[in-house]
Amino acid sequence: MAFGGQALIEGVMMRSRRHMVMCVRKSSNEIVTSVEEIRSFCDKYRVLGLPFLRGMVALFETLYLGFKALLFSANAVAEEEGVKFTYKELAVVVALAAGLLSIFFVVPFLLTSLLNLTGALFNIAEALIRLAIFIFYLLLVGMWGEFRRVLQYHGAEHKTINAYEAGAPLDVANVKNYSRLHPRCGTSFLFITVIVSIILFSIMPDWGFAVRLSYRLLLIPVIGGVSYELLRLSGRYRDSFVMRIVTWPGLVFQRLTTREPSEDMIEVAIKAAEETIKLNE
Repeated sequence: MAFGGQALIEGVMMRSRRHMVMCVRKSSNEIVTSVEEIRSFCDKYRVLGLPFLRGMVALFETLYLGFKALLFSANAVAEEEGVKFTYKELAVVVALAAGLLSIFFVVPFLLTSLLNLTGALFNIAEALIRLAIFIFYLLLVGMWGEFRRVLQYHGAEHKTINAYEAGAPLDVANVKNYSRLHPRCGTSFLFITVIVSIILFSIMPDWGFAVRLSYRLLLIPVIGGVSYELLRLSGRYRDSFVMRIVTWPGLVFQRLTTREPSEDMIEVAIKAAEETIKLNE
């Protein structure tokens, strides 16, 4: 059984095809767990399960479930202070995330337009600027103390999944020896989208500034769908020479999006993984 995960505020979410498990450590040291049964639109509507279409669906479902899990973790941590986050706050966060995603595609295009480049050189320059913005963003958030803990939980999530996929016993002593990097991580996915965008934008016709700008927004689902299929292949053939080359840059970037976790963080990730395994046996 393959499953993925996500770092939360003081916790970890693990997700299989049918269930989402969220484990969060409160200030009292108690680990609270929430389990939610999920059903993908790809299961309800067979046509959406076709290659490339399923990637578009998975992109939106991952964002939705990820924000929902973050909302749970925020409430679990904050409830002791009498604070309650609602779906209103979640909607604001989703809107901000959509805005950041748009900026990630639009701003590099606008900056590259000032360089008077054409053809493949334009697309490569745009991609390099996009990567530079991404790296700057990672360095900036990595300096934030509270967010650093999220990056540590991200590392705990990867170590646990790596140990599980290697068939090792899921205990802290074993798990902490595994890598905090994983080829199916969202960081690797973002890097793959950069490569796919270079290729896709290069074959699109040049019908003027406004049309080219619209490509950057309208083709986001298409880029996500293609990148999703490549990410699936990288996980299936992770030991092949070609896939090692494809995933290597994403693994390098994960050194910015993960940190070495403490043992109590690994314990939370293991609990989430064990619950996910038990639900799917």
